[in-house]
Amino acid sequence: TSSHTRVGILNNPSSKIKEDNTAIARGILTAFLTQNNSKLKSFLSKLTKEETAKSLAAGTKIAKFLIPGMDDDTFEKKYNTLGLDIIKTHQMFCQEVLKLLPGQMAVMSNGR
Repeated sequence: TSSHTRVGILNNPSSKIKEDNTAIARGILTAFLTQNNSKLKSFLSKLTKEETAKSLAAGTKIAKFLIPGMDDDTFEKKYNTLGLDIIKTHQMFCQEVLKLLPGQMAVMSNGR
């Protein structure tokens, strides 16, 4: 509700990390890195729908889900070069530092 609120995402997958099962996670990370806040919110709302997940799992390319006004070229370039190492790093942080089990969810807060 505030322009001073920040949101971040850490991935803690429960399965082996591969290209074909990380499309949504990589899409979310790419959007955070390449889009402005208004486009980011709209894209994340679209990307996190169950029908989108099913479509991506069936082989639909993520570019089909980009919304008007997004910087498509920048998004696609970053998405195609974003490696799996970042997700593996997130997983390691979640499990080694936060002591979460694989796939376990948590909310972290760091306020004033």
